[in-house]
Amino acid sequence: MERFTGFPIAGLDFYEDLEADNSKTFWNTHKQVWEESVRDPMKALAAELEPDFGTAKIFRPYRDVRFAKDKTPYKNHQGAVVHAAESCGWYVQIGAGGLFVAGGLYVASPAQKAALRTAIDDEVRGPELEGILGRLDSAGYTIGGDKLKTKPKGFSIDHPRIELLRHQSITAGRDLGAPKWLSKPEAGKHVRAAWEEMRPLIEWLAAVTAQK
Repeated sequence: MERFTGFPIAGLDFYEDLEADNSKTFWNTHKQVWEESVRDPMKALAAELEPDFGTAKIFRPYRDVRFAKDKTPYKNHQGAVVHAAESCGWYVQIGAGGLFVAGGLYVASPAQKAALRTAIDDEVRGPELEGILGRLDSAGYTIGGDKLKTKPKGFSIDHPRIELLRHQSITAGRDLGAPKWLSKPEAGKHVRAAWEEMRPLIEWLAAVTAQK
């Protein structure tokens, strides 16, 4: 595996052009650009981060269009995820707009949702999560996730953490864009730093939702 040297700007240009012509013809003509400027750098970045975070899954570039109204065949970005627990972990993505990092609990099972709410309701663990999310928000991360429109069953609307209890997933994300360092080895340090900032959230979520 070659050493990570950054994401070439050619990769961003590739995705910008793909958004204009998301066709098999375009893909086949420019596949080498994707391999050299997107796929291979992502693999190298994943290998660089693996000792501290774990083995990454690099997503396939093809969309699942079987049940989708949008039949365009290719994703407009390349993502990779490292799981700390089922549906929980770190994420990095490169696309036309540049680099995006995120982490959290994504598509949770019913058991995980129940465990999450039990932890949020707890008078020790609940405030812990509030503090973690508050620090990430102050650091420039966007806190997201799917939420119920109403209160979850069994909890009072007056609960001090009712907004957190509505969450069915919890994520933190940050758009790093396309600064000059993106095409340099330094880009790996920025992803690593962001993932370390998110580590308290990932570890909290993994601890409370891990399937027994």
